[in-house]
Amino acid sequence: MSQVKACLVCKKAATEIPVTKFYYQESEFYICPQHMPTIIHNPQELIGLLDGADSFKGV
Repeated sequence: MSQVKACLVCKKAATEIPVTKFYYQESEFYICPQHMPTIIHNPQELIGLLDGADSFKGV
């Protein structure tokens, strides 16, 4: 679980860029608007960042 409010992908903190909280496997994470499409369209890019991301399918 992320303690710092920073984008999961680019690591920019909420003090630098807006971030949105999301939940996955009972944990909370943050992602910035630039990387929000990654979750929807290219979830394979989250492999190594989220456990189980290798089983995600993009639309």
